[in-house]
Amino acid sequence: MAEKMYSVEEVADLLGLHVRTVRGYIRTGRLKAVRIGKQYRISAADLEALTGRPAPPPARPAPVEVSSIVQVDGVDRVAADRLSTLVLAGVNTGGGSGEQLRVQAVHDEERSRMKIVILGGAAATADVLRLIDAVIGGENGLIDHG
Repeated sequence: MAEKMYSVEEVADLLGLHVRTVRGYIRTGRLKAVRIGKQYRISAADLEALTGRPAPPPARPAPVEVSSIVQVDGVDRVAADRLSTLVLAGVNTGGGSGEQLRVQAVHDEERSRMKIVILGGAAATADVLRLIDAVIGGENGLIDHG
């Protein structure tokens, strides 16, 4: 794999300097750079030589985690078991996006109420919520819409 090459703007951002300062370092020879077309590129090794420390790793996007609680009223034990099986099967078999979801379903028989707790990435959570909405909103006889 080729070594990471930084632009003048990236080096300025990494070091907290102005772009003109970095260009000045290049002109005076304080920072080695390669000219490609009209732009300079600085290798990670040359950046390390200037700073005396390794170049920071590339920034990764901050992970996003969503927590959702879905409450479904008017659900008996059989419907709750079916719904939780359907949701868990959808989570365990679908997507392949690599996002790990944590799902828990709880049924309160006394109140005929079910709660589904979903923790995970935004896109995967949205997919599960759409699945639940389609099942609950459908005329499939799973839930008595009264």
